[in-house]
Amino acid sequence: MTPNPGSPVNKASVKEQRVAQRAKKLEEYHRTQKRAKRNRRIGIIAGSVAAVAVIGVIVASIVLTPQAANYAGGGDGDASTIDGVESFENTAGHVETPVTYEQTPPAGGEHASAWLNCGVYTEEVPSENAVHALEHGALWVTYDPSTSDADLEALKAVLPSTYVVLSPFEGLPSPIVISGWNSQLQVDDAADPRITDFFEEFWKASTVPEPGAPCTGGIDAPGKA
Repeated sequence: MTPNPGSPVNKASVKEQRVAQRAKKLEEYHRTQKRAKRNRRIGIIAGSVAAVAVIGVIVASIVLTPQAANYAGGGDGDASTIDGVESFENTAGHVETPVTYEQTPPAGGEHASAWLNCGVYTEEVPSENAVHALEHGALWVTYDPSTSDADLEALKAVLPSTYVVLSPFEGLPSPIVISGWNSQLQVDDAADPRITDFFEEFWKASTVPEPGAPCTGGIDAPGKA
């Protein structure tokens, strides 16, 4: 016997099918929501881990990156305030020929018309250009080429970020020599406290021939870091 489509049995069957379909759709919806929630949770955790890693890198870079020393500048350049500082009476003047200097390394005198840009150099720099930087108030920190990496890093740690030239120099009278215009200090160790004293007194001193003149915009020598 063929069931009548309009019979109660058929109506119940269709209703059950619809209920089953809605239940299936609802179940699929819940599964989709759970997946999305799980993915969001994973994304949040991953993002948090990444953020922590970035913060760690930033903190490490701040902690591990040497900070430039801070000096007031504009001092009177009084050599009598620091034990061991020598003073000279070099004259200034621009020349286009090599100069034989009275001090080693030079601490003033005739010099090239172009000044040496301040910075860290891994090779010897032309004295005639470095002396011009001294005329502008920069300090020239020279070290024996045999200086160890550790001592060199210790030396860099006490230098300001500008108005200073750091370079190796053959034939120094001591392992480290710091020169300003007409002033010079010889030390044996990068930890010598007189180094910072010298910077306090002679860095960007008001007594140089051209105070306030720039230490950039000149020339770079080979080996600039």
